[in-house]
Amino acid sequence: MKRKYLILLSLLIIIPLLLILLCNFIIDTSAEEKTFSSVDRIPKNRVGLVLGTSKKLVGGQENPYYTFRVQATVRLFKAGKIDYILVSGDNATIYYNEPSTIKRDLVKKGVPQEKIFLDYAGFRTLDSMVRAKVVFGLDSVTVISQKFHNERAIYLAEKKGLAAIGYNARDIAGQQGFKVQLREYFARVKVFLDLLFNTQPKFYGEPVEIQ
Repeated sequence: MKRKYLILLSLLIIIPLLLILLCNFIIDTSAEEKTFSSVDRIPKNRVGLVLGTSKKLVGGQENPYYTFRVQATVRLFKAGKIDYILVSGDNATIYYNEPSTIKRDLVKKGVPQEKIFLDYAGFRTLDSMVRAKVVFGLDSVTVISQKFHNERAIYLAEKKGLAAIGYNARDIAGQQGFKVQLREYFARVKVFLDLLFNTQPKFYGEPVEIQ
């Protein structure tokens, strides 16, 4: 009887672990040669889609993921690899507005404000990718985030009929980076659950033309 419980316990540990690794493998494989860390090598797209995150960490320090995404976006725009920028993020309250905050920092760094469009309902990566196609009418896009995030976004985009490549912002090492990478494994499992249950964005809205 004890042996049966041990076998059952082992299966309860091994099967979820294999599922997590499989989801990660599928997304990694599907995004091969679709993410770029060099401005010189990345193909041009009309629109770059910046995936939002908070500017500050819980303790009030600058969030390096935010800083590096803004820097990557400016670099890509000034290199002429995108003509317009779509900022997609959370706008949950009047005190928390990722798209407007990112736009303000992009303008400070020399990006013309008329080249920036805001998606206030990018609550999740799924919402951002679906809305880029359905609401903003895009057929192709360059996603701007860290590589691990770009890979997941590209997989979701292509499952929703949006051709996507990624420009990789600088990643984070150390304890903070490890925690985010660990959460990413579970986020990738959630991708397949969302696809299985055909999860829809929280909001759609009227079409917006980027021009």
